[in-house]
Amino acid sequence: MKKNFYLYLFITVLISGITSYAVFSLTDKSKSSSYVYEGESSLFHKANYVPDEFPDFTFAAENAVKAVVHVKVVKKGTTQPYSIFDFFFGYGPQQQPREQVGAGSGVIINPEGYIVTNNHVIDGADEIEVTLENNNVFKAKLVGADPVTDIALLKIDAKNLPYLKFGDSDSLRLGEWVLAIGNPYNLRSTITAGIVSAKARSMPSMSSEFKIESFIQTDAAVNSGNSGGALITTRGELVGINTAIASRTGDFAGYSFAVPTTIVKKVVDDLMDFGVVQRAMMGISMQDIDSKLANEKNLGNNDGVYIADVVKDSPADKAGVKPGDVLLSINGIKVTSSPAVQELVNRYRPKDKISVEIVRDGKQKDLSIVLEGRTDQIAMISDGQEGLLRLYGAEVRDASKDEIENLGINGGVRVIKVSAGKFMEAGIKEGFTITHINQVPVSSIEELQSVINRSRRSLLIEGVYPDGKVMYYGMGL
Repeated sequence: MKKNFYLYLFITVLISGITSYAVFSLTDKSKSSSYVYEGESSLFHKANYVPDEFPDFTFAAENAVKAVVHVKVVKKGTTQPYSIFDFFFGYGPQQQPREQVGAGSGVIINPEGYIVTNNHVIDGADEIEVTLENNNVFKAKLVGADPVTDIALLKIDAKNLPYLKFGDSDSLRLGEWVLAIGNPYNLRSTITAGIVSAKARSMPSMSSEFKIESFIQTDAAVNSGNSGGALITTRGELVGINTAIASRTGDFAGYSFAVPTTIVKKVVDDLMDFGVVQRAMMGISMQDIDSKLANEKNLGNNDGVYIADVVKDSPADKAGVKPGDVLLSINGIKVTSSPAVQELVNRYRPKDKISVEIVRDGKQKDLSIVLEGRTDQIAMISDGQEGLLRLYGAEVRDASKDEIENLGINGGVRVIKVSAGKFMEAGIKEGFTITHINQVPVSSIEELQSVINRSRRSLLIEGVYPDGKVMYYGMGL
């Protein structure tokens, strides 16, 4: 009997030990747990719970906030002329209208003082002032703006600034944590957190202006003054520029929208290189596919985007795209909405070639499309500097008669300023006079534009410096 008692006691202790170990293992915070939900349809979903990987916003916030700036905009009113009739009819001199002052945010994107903000923040500004996180204040120059994507690029005269690197907005996942940094209601360096609620979102437009919208939607709190600020990941990568909110009151109501960096980076590169966006087009009208359209057009499913019309002699028309086709992918990336198509095409420049996958009469086809531009898109500088061209981060003008004679050349285009861009990367310096591009002589900025517009992959630039030294530079497009 006593022997049996000790045996039972041993078994009880053994079972208790095994149970305790199992409970400890399941509740050990250093290990992950897997939860499985099985519904009636026999589908299941596994989700890992790892407490150590809970988001920590401190690293991203404390570093990124240094690269977000306050943008102050001054718009000066115009004075009505004072006429003799005002004197006779008893009206005194009219008062000067008060200045309009607006504010927003901006993001430093390189250490040389280039800052991204929204076009609507600086639109119509006579003066732009930028205040850094350390309270240093600078006058800013507008490099270029693009109303179509609501992105603008500013430049301040400063060096070695903290800045944010562009992240990959395509890699964002629904439900991923993101931070919005800006200056709502002039509350400097405010940080809010939320999740990615949706991607490739568009909003109803109250105007007939052409817009490219493929917003990242989040529930991070954004208010007046946040426009132009940063949307970052928990790793501190810039994935969007906060632009708008959806609200019936004008204040944050749970929905905010950011321009993804896939769009921002392309716009910024073009503004640096040309001063204007090199916008490509396919020449199609699109319609999102729902079950009603799929049944009406006998499409079989809701995949892709329906091509309602094709512009005659457009790139799509030349490639063989037809009305009624369904666009499935661009360069291997699947598309499910019109904004997603706009975002993808907006990444390319005129003369770039893209591959598209379409469905026609139930059969898949692969087509190659060479994109075209809307207009001649190399920009002349119009801010009081006649005869200047902004090109690949540099400013050029026709070489003067004296410069041509001193260099012993027939003509050329003089580089008078070099900033960040492809000219600087190629090694071209101020004072260089371009005489040939791709072995074609150029003697004016108009001829320079014409040769560049005809070039597809690269440029071979030949020219001479003031000391008579002839140099050659190669540059990809």
